[in-house]
Amino acid sequence: MTIAGKIESTIAIPSGVTVSQDASVLTVKGPKGELSRNFAHPGIDVAVVGEEVSVSCEYPRIKDKAMVGTYVAHVRNMIHGVTEGYTYHLKIVFSHFPMKVTVKGDRVEINNYMGGHAPRYANIVRGCTVKVNGQDVTVDGIDIEACGQTAANLERATSRLGFDKRTFQDGIYIVQKSHKVKE
Repeated sequence: MTIAGKIESTIAIPSGVTVSQDASVLTVKGPKGELSRNFAHPGIDVAVVGEEVSVSCEYPRIKDKAMVGTYVAHVRNMIHGVTEGYTYHLKIVFSHFPMKVTVKGDRVEINNYMGGHAPRYANIVRGCTVKVNGQDVTVDGIDIEACGQTAANLERATSRLGFDKRTFQDGIYIVQKSHKVKE
């Protein structure tokens, strides 16, 4: 099913941010760093026009309309990342056995989870930094997908199958995301 007309969305480029394009690869540079992403999709055009990024589709189908919205969200996330960055706040929760959480290279080591002797590990995705301060864990970075995956890796490392989360609440949990703060 084809939707009549052309679909086009534009994203304004803020001052201090430069966006360049090489074929289908879009590169966004800002005060916090640089992000690149490949926007190759048949029928959808991504172009830098003046001080805007334009995402359009000439003869869209329903799936193409959804992909235009997805590409717009990706570009907005890239711009937000290089200007403000992303921060995930996690909390270490235990009832009896105190967990020891340390950052070792490109992964986080979790010791004494539920009194267990074997350490558990969570990978840190490249481009993210993890800081442990007492019971608080902070994941920082400019790529929203990398920060979200690192936070999910930490949560997943302390999940335990067969136990009710309402009763056995030990683990590491996301408590706040910087881009989802309610004001």
